[in-house]
Amino acid sequence: MFLEYRFNKAIEKLAAQARFPLQVKLWNGRNVMLAPNPTVTIEIPDASALRFFVPPDLNKLGEAFVEGHIRAEGSIHELFRFAGELCRGVAATTSAGFRFLRHSRARDRKAIQYHYDVSNEFYSLFLDRRMVYSCAYYRDEADPLDEAQAQKLDHILTKLRVKPGDSFLDIGCGWGALIVRAAQKYGARARGVTLSKNQFEYVRDLIRAEGLEDRCTVELRDYRDLPETEPFDRIASVGMFEHVGLKQLPGYFGKICALLKDDGLVLNHGITSSDVESRETENGAGAFIDRYVFPDGEVPHLSLALREMAAAGFEVVDVESLRRHYARTCHEWADRLESNRARAIQTAGEKRFRIWGIYLAGCAYAFAEGWINVYQALACKAQHPAGRESPLPLTRDYMYL
Repeated sequence: MFLEYRFNKAIEKLAAQARFPLQVKLWNGRNVMLAPNPTVTIEIPDASALRFFVPPDLNKLGEAFVEGHIRAEGSIHELFRFAGELCRGVAATTSAGFRFLRHSRARDRKAIQYHYDVSNEFYSLFLDRRMVYSCAYYRDEADPLDEAQAQKLDHILTKLRVKPGDSFLDIGCGWGALIVRAAQKYGARARGVTLSKNQFEYVRDLIRAEGLEDRCTVELRDYRDLPETEPFDRIASVGMFEHVGLKQLPGYFGKICALLKDDGLVLNHGITSSDVESRETENGAGAFIDRYVFPDGEVPHLSLALREMAAAGFEVVDVESLRRHYARTCHEWADRLESNRARAIQTAGEKRFRIWGIYLAGCAYAFAEGWINVYQALACKAQHPAGRESPLPLTRDYMYL
């Protein structure tokens, strides 16, 4: 009775604050309508499930959805918006905490394999045709995902001024789209490294299929094990430093600096926290992601990332936020996964489908609301001996030709 009383109070408070196209069906036959003509329905089949709502947070609500303690029908985006507003409007405000996880090579490899080695087929159900698993770049509202992802690849390679013959390294190369683009369109000698066996095998076969064996290679390897005796002209790290860990950022950027030629360029593209102290996301979102989706992930505030880049010996020359682009990208990914529901469940199971559906919709919401951001930081080495010119022109005009 106490849980039911508190649940009713929470719903009444939310209903008074905003109108959602949602109804809640309770085990006792009662229906709670938050607005006329609801498009989303949450069914609570047992009174014990009320514990996930009292008090609510995104970790508890996500667990209830993923583990089947509640059932939901309708738009996954509206479902997450309801959860977000419920937590923001009803739950007590709590300060996000620090995690400072240990990141051994073995632990990092295990986390990467958990996240990426679901199956290539599963990822293909919501990614674009090139299998680019990072923020797209929309030059126009009408851009389809495939085009926006190609634009993102070109945006990175243009910022880096990749030219024929350049040695190019992609740290955490995913399914190989960036190294293939660098070799095919820009004439680079491209190399990718990944800890995911599925990705490694996919990229190896892609390179062979595209006839790029003479210009493109991939390794199943930790970037920390790359030799520093053969530095690169250009380095990109896209969607990888979220795996590194806050305490490991000095070593991460230090290794990249050691792998870069003195006149080289590096671009770090990664998700950042909106909390200036780099604390974990509030309302339990971080805990849910760590448990179900992205083990051991930690995201710094931009200021921390830039500080560590400078401390490692870099001069940061350009910083660009792609937050709105990632909100749209995740929204499209969630929709594409939903449209392939039957195949996704067949490929990865009902539970993983629910995990990824709510995760992608949640990311779209989080980027749109500004809970998190994503930045591209372009840098060169800070020391410029007399007589050596900067690898960059005086203006940014070259990026947008």
